Order: sequence, then structure tokens, then C-alpha cells
Amino acid sequence: MFRIGVGAVILLLGSVLYGPAVDAQQPAAQQPAAEAARPSAQPSLNLNTATLAQLEALPGVGPTLAARILEHRQKNGPFKKVEELMNVQGIGEKNFLRLRPLVTVTPPKA
Repeated sequence: MFRIGVGAVILLLGSVLYGPAVDAQQPAAQQPAAEAARPSAQPSLNLNTATLAQLEALPGVGPTLAARILEHRQKNGPFKKVEELMNVQGIGEKNFLRLRPLVTVTPPKA
């Protein structure tokens, strides 16, 4: 039979409930890959200056939708507010809500 001390039981329960402890002194290169790959803050893409390739990189935006965004911008002038993105064919409320935190509009420099 095995005898387990109270400290071992507490350590075991702690790792089961809270996962392995991460050393705050550990360099970022040695931290788990999932934590290192997580972006801290994703920069906003300006709809008034974005290129076709930049728009295509947005989630749910392919070549056709990116081209429609550029076409809308050319025909109607720069976007005044992000919500105008819903005026582009193919961008409904659901797609807009996914894109909203990733895009911004600022007037082009004169």
C-alpha cells in the first residue's frame, strides 16, 4: 500500500483544478506555444486605405468581397463610419459583427 502525504495530495489537487503552474520568471521563448502565438492586440485595418490583399486577410472576406469593398469605396468615397460596411453586398449583420473589431475608418490625409 502507498502512503501519500497531505502536501502531495494538495499539489495533485491543485494541478488537476488549476493546471500546471507557470513560472512568472520563465522567458517567453519557453512559454507554451499557444500562449506565445496569441496576439496581444490586433491592429485595426483602415477601410479607407486598405489594399485588396489586406482586405482578403480579414476573416470571412475572400477576393470577391474584398473587391466589392474597394468598389464601394471608389464609387461612394471614403467610409465615414464602420457601419457603412454593411452597405457592401455580401456583408450582413453577422459578418459585420465579426469584422467590426478588426476595422476602422479614418479620413484620408489631404
